Amino acid sequence: MFGLIDGNNFYASCERIFRPELRNQPVVVLSNNDGCAIARSNEAKALGIPMGAPAFQYRDLFLKHGVTAFSANFILYGDISNRIVNICRRYCKDLEIYSIDESFMDFHGYDYVDLQKHCEELREKIFLGLDIPTSIGLAPTKTLAKVANKIAKKFPEKTGSVYTLDSPKKIEKALKWFPLEDIWGIGRRYYHKFSNMGLKTAWDFTSLPEAFVQKEMGIMGVRMHRELRGIKQYELSETKPKKGIATTRTFDKRTSDLEVLKERIATFAFKSSEKLRKQQSCCRYVTVFVMTDRFKTDLKQYSNSFTITLTNPSHSAIEISKAATKALEQIYLPHFQYKKAGVMLSEFVPEDQRMTSLFDEDFSQKHHPIMQIVDKMNRRLGSDKLKLASMDVQRTWKMNQKNLSPRYTTDLSQIIKVKAE
Repeated sequence: MFGLIDGNNFYASCERIFRPELRNQPVVVLSNNDGCAIARSNEAKALGIPMGAPAFQYRDLFLKHGVTAFSANFILYGDISNRIVNICRRYCKDLEIYSIDESFMDFHGYDYVDLQKHCEELREKIFLGLDIPTSIGLAPTKTLAKVANKIAKKFPEKTGSVYTLDSPKKIEKALKWFPLEDIWGIGRRYYHKFSNMGLKTAWDFTSLPEAFVQKEMGIMGVRMHRELRGIKQYELSETKPKKGIATTRTFDKRTSDLEVLKERIATFAFKSSEKLRKQQSCCRYVTVFVMTDRFKTDLKQYSNSFTITLTNPSHSAIEISKAATKALEQIYLPHFQYKKAGVMLSEFVPEDQRMTSLFDEDFSQKHHPIMQIVDKMNRRLGSDKLKLASMDVQRTWKMNQKNLSPRYTTDLSQIIKVKAE
């Protein structure tokens, strides 16, 4: 059996850990620069606040119903996620972290364990230890575990937030209830195509001939079709190095100043190179893009990108930053108000398998010792304590986060203080 554990309304639940007065109250977490709703408590959903709702459009509703809006605190959420995973590892030795709030568990070999009670205990342990409500689905395949998890979350009173699909009869009943558009792997295009054919549920999809599914969707569709029928197609996935790394940001203020953009691009290149070194890879291509504010239709619009090819694969922040700055100079046009920019790295090779040019200097190897020191010091002292000279040394760039909660679990200066009398 596979299990899928999912944190309920995860970001909102993380904020409630340290604000117990917000239990049973509407809570919304906003995206970067406090733009759109990316998480909502059940109470906020009941008010009709949709996912992706622009905060400025719903400001009056927030005030009317006492909705508490938080700026996204991803450092806090990531730390809580790691704590959940550590508890899960006590109950299942084989684990795949699928996202910040979801993990698959492989319970094959647990034949003499009552998995229902086992997972109920796991869920209780997480709630008692971290105050995070979770839902767990159990099924013979990963896709069916997704279905079971959805049922556990939808009907917590009946299922106790743990639901098992362990018989053909229960699987059939679940698939006849499960909407077609919610199938793991069914995108918008296939949803419209199949719904026009009269398909409404996952059960309708499994009734299609496998040959037809393969013709329409290819091998991935066939695997999905089989998984829903209880035929295992996927094992737990191993964590693999990323094939692309990007650091992009929407600015809190629009700017046309080239020097300001250069500093931003240098910062993004520095951040991207950190991620690259963390997975022990080097990149061949450095791409930079800029764009204006597409929501400001009264302003002139412009967007463009440019890619620099490095002579040798590199993970040096110095070399990548220089390449990114050159790319920016190729696409920058004055008199435009830029709102967003980013740096993307691609074409990776492991750092110990690089093929270097005989005629060009290997800056990655030359800068390797200093990069090791920079990474070590920033891990020990905190992010961005050591920077490139092309970055703003005196000023730490921040997003517009007016409602950011403290980093209760990762910063001693922001830890909760208890006054004992």
